[in-house]
Amino acid sequence: MARAGNQREHTVADVAREAGVSKAQAARALGAYGAVSGGVRERVLAAAARLNYRPNPSARALSTGRSQSVGVVVGDIENPYFSLATRGISDAVERAGLGLVLANSGERVAAERTAVGMLMDKRVDGLIVAPASTDDQAHLRAVVDAGRPLVLLDRAVPGLEVDAALADVAAASRLAADRLLDAGHRRIGYVTTAGGRDGTEPLPSSVASRIDGLVAGFADRGLEWDRSLLRSGLRGGDETEIRAAVADLVTGPEPATALIASDSLIGLAAVGALQEQGLRIPDDVSILMYDDQPWAKLVTPPITVVAQPTYDIGYAAGSRLAALVGGARAAEPLPPLPAELVERGSIGPVPRRPRGSR
Repeated sequence: MARAGNQREHTVADVAREAGVSKAQAARALGAYGAVSGGVRERVLAAAARLNYRPNPSARALSTGRSQSVGVVVGDIENPYFSLATRGISDAVERAGLGLVLANSGERVAAERTAVGMLMDKRVDGLIVAPASTDDQAHLRAVVDAGRPLVLLDRAVPGLEVDAALADVAAASRLAADRLLDAGHRRIGYVTTAGGRDGTEPLPSSVASRIDGLVAGFADRGLEWDRSLLRSGLRGGDETEIRAAVADLVTGPEPATALIASDSLIGLAAVGALQEQGLRIPDDVSILMYDDQPWAKLVTPPITVVAQPTYDIGYAAGSRLAALVGGARAAEPLPPLPAELVERGSIGPVPRRPRGSR
């Protein structure tokens, strides 16, 4: 007797022979489509159980046009934001009986384009994408043109008329800017992995909204934010590079007195960089971070954050995509979910004495 590991997988034809019906009848009974009598369905399902038959997703997708799965492309799979958002997506699509295929772009448009193409080749029933750029969107338009449902995660793309599940960070980012400005800070650095190194490449809408809040806060005071304090296009997950960018901001003749970290991975690296430089939070440098994580409450001092309902954002994206895959039409756009400023202990006044004069 052959070992189970060497046995071939049973096919629809095997199930049909076992049940004593035609292959077409077996396929309809197993796929729950088309006309088939109750007696035939029972015989087919019983035969499938005896044979431990498992459907071939690729074959089913070819025959029915449906894979019963959705594709998800996140910006940085290592980023806790995307991990939690993906959990929300997974819970939502699972409730609809859909599987999930996950891909990572690393915030690179080329990798995102490849991932979207791969998922389309797998005939996923719909896609959720966190777009790395607002400019390069031809591959996303191709999804829509192919009639495949598409929902954007965390970012919107101007001119692309699809649903986007995201947080309303406009009000919270403005509060965050005001909190730093009210403390006297004018040299405020912003650190992100998004965009290009030279600051000219368009930023994702979520990051652009945060910077817009900072710029607006300065403008209301008759001031202008110094964009040379933006550090963008850093490699996600490369803590050494992020720490070097932070060190560059907080040293030199006109150092930043406050930092805004665009996500929790950057925030954690920034805290480490300040420690390496012998700088105290908030006595020497204040810091504010987007996205809340358990560690942010445990460090001394605890970190002030803009908290987003990340799981709910993912769940909203998954629920909307599942509905679209099921044939529903979106009557209203997804409403942005509120973000909030959570004040802790990492923002203080601008140091009165120049660095190094202690």
